Amino acid sequence: MHRAIAPGNVAVVTGAAGGIGEAAARRFVREGLRVCLADADAEGLARVQAELGDQAIAVRVDVSDRQAVEGLARTVAERLGAVSVLMNNAGVGGGGDALSNPEGWSRVLGINLMGVLHGVQAFAPAMAEAGAPGLVINTGSKQGVTMPPGDTAYNVSKAGVKALTEGLAHTLRNTPGCQVSAHLLVPGFTYTGMIARRIPERPTAAWTPEQVVERMFEGIARGDFYLWCEDNETPRAVDEKRVLWTAGDIVENRPALSRWHPDWKDRFDRFMAGQ
Repeated sequence: MHRAIAPGNVAVVTGAAGGIGEAAARRFVREGLRVCLADADAEGLARVQAELGDQAIAVRVDVSDRQAVEGLARTVAERLGAVSVLMNNAGVGGGGDALSNPEGWSRVLGINLMGVLHGVQAFAPAMAEAGAPGLVINTGSKQGVTMPPGDTAYNVSKAGVKALTEGLAHTLRNTPGCQVSAHLLVPGFTYTGMIARRIPERPTAAWTPEQVVERMFEGIARGDFYLWCEDNETPRAVDEKRVLWTAGDIVENRPALSRWHPDWKDRFDRFMAGQ
């Protein structure tokens, strides 16, 4: 296991009032860490904190607000001490396509992308300077890699998280004396509160948040940067071929999102079938 995940150390998890963030916070507590639960959902925060007891504190915060996240960092330093694990996980959907919903775009980018940047910049410099083992996990999405049509704002936000986390990993490993590593969590279809608002019961295709967190811990233990998660519908081999096809759009100068272009459907199907 990563040396930052050790009893007595401190973890900060955003989006901790439900879903993957809650599952991760519970796992960190089981590993003996003290956890700061951060979320905009006061009711959900109170529920999780009450269940976790003295091992957790709860701080209501809007991660899209840089000053609020900087205040969160000060609160954690005062109440818990130095941070060993930072999980920037807070996220929302419902942005819309490229021609619609400017308010939704602002909300999705503000939370999903800028919220991650705010967390990184508020916490990671001190973590790196401490010279102690540290861990930064940013929650991306497969949609930020393969770009399925629909919620373009969400895709853009998660593609930005991917680029940000790759750059962060490079910076950290080239910082003298730094023992902090960065990792990109890439969930597939996961039954979180975002999905539950539309679908009352978990579809059989969806993973639970606990399955995602288990895969996250497995990947961190191996030293993986991309903490890739399958789901109950799409095996890893299918994901890999879809990623390769997406990259091929650039290499072969195909139409954008050719996987969903009617003129390319047969060729994509043959590619996936290995023909």
